Amino acid sequence: MAGERRPCNPQLVLALARPCGGTYIGAERARAASAPLFSVRFLHRPFSVTRARTSYVCQACGAVYARWAGRCEACGAWNTIVEEPTPGAGPARAGGSSRGKSLELVPLAGSEAPPPRLSTAIGELDRVLGGGLVPGSVVLLGGDPGIGKSTLTLQAAAALAQSGERVVYLTGEESIEQVRLRARRLGLAAAPVALAAATKVEDVLATLDRPGAPALLVVDSIQTMWSETLEAAPGTVGQLRASAQALVGLAKKRGTAVLLIGHVTKEGAIAGPKLLEHMVDAVLYFEGERGEAFRILRAVKNRFGPANEIGVFEMAEAGLLPVPDASALFLSRREEGVAGSVVFAGIEGSRPVLIEIQALVGPASFGTARRAVVGWDPARLAMVLAVLEVRCGLVMGGRDVYLNVAGGLRIGEPAADLAVAAAIVSAVFGVPLPSSTVVFGEVGLAGEIRAVGQVGARLKEARKLGFARALLPAASLGEGFGLELEGVSRLLELVERLDRKRERKAG
Repeated sequence: MAGERRPCNPQLVLALARPCGGTYIGAERARAASAPLFSVRFLHRPFSVTRARTSYVCQACGAVYARWAGRCEACGAWNTIVEEPTPGAGPARAGGSSRGKSLELVPLAGSEAPPPRLSTAIGELDRVLGGGLVPGSVVLLGGDPGIGKSTLTLQAAAALAQSGERVVYLTGEESIEQVRLRARRLGLAAAPVALAAATKVEDVLATLDRPGAPALLVVDSIQTMWSETLEAAPGTVGQLRASAQALVGLAKKRGTAVLLIGHVTKEGAIAGPKLLEHMVDAVLYFEGERGEAFRILRAVKNRFGPANEIGVFEMAEAGLLPVPDASALFLSRREEGVAGSVVFAGIEGSRPVLIEIQALVGPASFGTARRAVVGWDPARLAMVLAVLEVRCGLVMGGRDVYLNVAGGLRIGEPAADLAVAAAIVSAVFGVPLPSSTVVFGEVGLAGEIRAVGQVGARLKEARKLGFARALLPAASLGEGFGLELEGVSRLLELVERLDRKRERKAG
């Protein structure tokens, strides 16, 4: 009945009141024996719960998920997904405005002159960087263990310090004595480089984030840095992102050039999320076999210079020595008159380079043909072999094919197709190409030879090193720059020419 007061259990009232999110009145009187009857009134008040938002991040590839899973769908790794706090994901303020402030728009053409670059006094390193280090830039250097990353950075740091710039070298993997030992071995112990062992990024900022910051900061390596704002272990995706972001902020605020050394995975990519490479201004990779004396430094990304530029170094007792004439170095051990050996006139970045391509073809030993490639794309080799078999009638299914780019350089441009095909056909027929000939051109799936760019630079480099002939696409025929040019329009023409040479040699 409306308005009737009935006996009520106080515990039941408490249980009903709490889940509703309100407050109750009269509960104390209900507990008293003198007040068996009472009434309840709920006062609903708006409230908000501040809760830290989290996400689940794969520590192998950086993929983000809304909930935990045992296997990452992006990279296929197991048990690599870890819960991490989402940066900047706080609750919105009640009644707050979501509108931002108005931005100042400026014209594209500016009157400010670019800042002067810092020369490392290492010609090949400055070439890869586009002329030297830019103040306020962040450069990421990666490579296999023992290939010379720490050696090159210590040489660059010592050269800058000896020129009067303030340089700080932070080591997180080695002790200070180990770095000093390397400096003595390289003859750089007298260089005024400030050295410290540190892994906590807050300590780095407390030391360097002030007026008079150094011109260059070397961090060896970024995978050892960690921030106290995260609970994850050093080297995880969250720690890499937070540490790199803090160092990038230091570089932009103080105008310090930061050189980060990074680990690589077994596939050769820099360990950690791809976001790390997007955050920095330049990404450099060391290439080359540790058993070889040559090292190639390649710019994969560069906001201040050409990408895919290379620098060539020779590992010596005094460290990494720059090699200005790379073509002469790559061809210094070449044997002339050998079947399967071809000189390719390539372009790496902005420089022409002559490289020896070697091919060895033999019968398959166990029924299944084997393909082994060093320094070139295996998929590209499979395509060239298919064109030779289908378009040129050269049976390759029962033959083992071994391809090697001499010197430890990796070739990525399609202009090497014709040189690779010429080396394979020469090895199959046992007929060497003339030792004074360079070859370049792209092979299409129909067997046609397509034109390539920068023909003049390739021919000039070949002429400088004493070559007399060039085998190139017929569509690229033009000025020879002192070389005898021989154009081919289809791959079948090259196969027929070498086949006729084999018949003459046999007859």
